[in-house]
Amino acid sequence: MSILLDPDQLRTFVAIAETGSFTRAAEVVHKTQSAVSMQMKRLEERVGRPIFTRDGRASRLTEDGERLLDYARRIVKLNLEAVSSFTDTALSGRVCLGVPDDYADRYLPDIMARFSRTHPSVELTVICEPTSDLTQRVAAGSIDIAIITNTETSARNAQVIRRERLMWVSSARHAVHLETPVPLALGRTTCEWRALAVSRLAGTGRSHRVLYTSPNSGAVSAAVLAGLAVSVFPESALRPGMRVLGTGDGYPSLPPCEIGLLRSRHEPSPIADALAHHIIQGLDNLTEAEAAQ
Repeated sequence: MSILLDPDQLRTFVAIAETGSFTRAAEVVHKTQSAVSMQMKRLEERVGRPIFTRDGRASRLTEDGERLLDYARRIVKLNLEAVSSFTDTALSGRVCLGVPDDYADRYLPDIMARFSRTHPSVELTVICEPTSDLTQRVAAGSIDIAIITNTETSARNAQVIRRERLMWVSSARHAVHLETPVPLALGRTTCEWRALAVSRLAGTGRSHRVLYTSPNSGAVSAAVLAGLAVSVFPESALRPGMRVLGTGDGYPSLPPCEIGLLRSRHEPSPIADALAHHIIQGLDNLTEAEAAQ
């Protein structure tokens, strides 16, 4: 007989993997540390292999644990979707989501698929525009919810749901990053990553010029991959053929990229609430313990 994995044990397993600690994971899943340890002992018995190894006070995954983690995340998410589809009140109507095109490429397929499965009677409208435009649309009430880039300088009441490293990138097959002045491919003048990149280079005294400008991330990527310019990208947007540049290459460090969820303050919408829930499930890489810190 096949051995079935316990979703509750897998949820705890994912929490440990993301926090690196049984103690912090216990806070996330609201269990005692001894209960967490017992769950992991039983999970290892179920799979028949060790999934953790100790590294000082931290708990690291074994090779088998890394393999199990991918399955665990998918099983936990699917379990939540299944429960949601039977417990949520049937919703119908329309909801409008705003998202920058680079986030749309990476995140929309999964979000739309899961939302459609659980709320098949809802009509979803998607508008792809830069963050600055989406912010104005949310304020005006023309869209219900937006996935945006949140920065230290932006005065937005966005809920930060994901944090990634922001990196300098160039083509792996060219040496454009060595040129003086450095040619840059960036978003339009209102793009906050553009302002950040220019100010950081100026702070190091390195000469540069903006050679390519486009609000479309695909066009910026094309300039980078063709070896025509250097740009800045979040970690999840890196493509094959790109080279990450660091301080050793003469490029200053950048603050992390924060992805936020911005909600309309106009009439409350249960449909928008449901969509927000799916977006958070799909994008969230911040554990409760990290958020509390």
